[in-house]
Amino acid sequence: MKRFTLLIMSVSLLFAFSCGKSGDKLKPGDTIKIGFLGPMTGDAGNYGKLMSQAVKIAVEEQNAAGGIEGHKIQLIVEDTEGKVEKANPAIEKLAGVDKVFGIVGSVFSSCSLAVAPKAEASKIVMISPSSTHKDLPGKGKYIFRDVMSDALQSTVFGKYLAQVEKVKKVAILYVKNDYSQGLALDFKTEFEKNGGTVVAVETALQGDKDFKTQLTKIKGTNPEALYVPNYVAEIAQILEQAKQLGIKVKIYSADGFSNPQIFELAGDLANGVIYTNAAERKASKGKVEFMKKYSSKWKENPDAFSLNAYDGAKLILAAIKKSVKKESDGSLSIDRAAIQKAVAVTKDYDGVSGNITFTAEGDLVANIGIYTVENKKYKQIKTFKLDGEKLVEIK
Repeated sequence: MKRFTLLIMSVSLLFAFSCGKSGDKLKPGDTIKIGFLGPMTGDAGNYGKLMSQAVKIAVEEQNAAGGIEGHKIQLIVEDTEGKVEKANPAIEKLAGVDKVFGIVGSVFSSCSLAVAPKAEASKIVMISPSSTHKDLPGKGKYIFRDVMSDALQSTVFGKYLAQVEKVKKVAILYVKNDYSQGLALDFKTEFEKNGGTVVAVETALQGDKDFKTQLTKIKGTNPEALYVPNYVAEIAQILEQAKQLGIKVKIYSADGFSNPQIFELAGDLANGVIYTNAAERKASKGKVEFMKKYSSKWKENPDAFSLNAYDGAKLILAAIKKSVKKESDGSLSIDRAAIQKAVAVTKDYDGVSGNITFTAEGDLVANIGIYTVENKKYKQIKTFKLDGEKLVEIK
């Protein structure tokens, strides 16, 4: 009997996801719910904290303006801890219980790849502010991101190290998750294609604290540089242990390095690290106002992903506003398909993170910035774009 009951429940859940309706009715007084999906606790909790704080500001602004057709916006934050096994029940709750109309997230690529099919089946627009895995936009028409892809930044960085910095020998140390592994392997392919040599590829597991075995092997290969496309918890340990082992090489990373928690974890060892992220542009009035509001409210500055999270929330809320119809009885009709269409046609949106245009697949059109750290502060030093296979610097 238990097995039969479980089978019925599983079939019902599958049916609920696969038959997500396009139109929803809200009674007068009902809130319009959106979700945030990301790590709020654990080693990666700072990523989710900074991003969710940005989304809260977007929701507060919308409610201060009267909500949408008199209905208040309610934000529901679900903690994934950065783990797929936590992300799956979180999306099931947001979709099946809370019935959200949009999700900002998930934060990590592995979690986004896992939850994307469920968001797609439930007709929930999902905009990730930080999931850069190249396969994510292909998970469905309801899946978007306003962050550059791994494929783009690893291709640009592979060319940059070989062609601009003239580095010949690189070692790689990455953590076995979708984000780090995708960046590492794509970078390796591009760097070697441009004449560079990868002298060592070492791996670790998420949550590892001791990297001395891998770093000792790397030291024996005598590289000019070390590429560590990981999150800051692991990068900080790697920087400290590399110093202890006497490894004196250039350190390179990716956009996961842009979380300012690295300055708390690594201190002065963060200085001089070079990494990729979406290229900055001259701060708009909107960005200046948002930065001021964020720091005043939360007593800390947002990271780059927080800017993306705010923009993602604003795009979702604007799309919902375009997709509602107030009925004569005071109820509200919201068309999920119309929300998707409104987000999909985003072009030249003047966001706090920069100009946002989505490709037909839901990916971000972006230029790549090359950044470094000086005196525990991030600094963009160059900007590039790809013109076919050619690396072009934007002055």
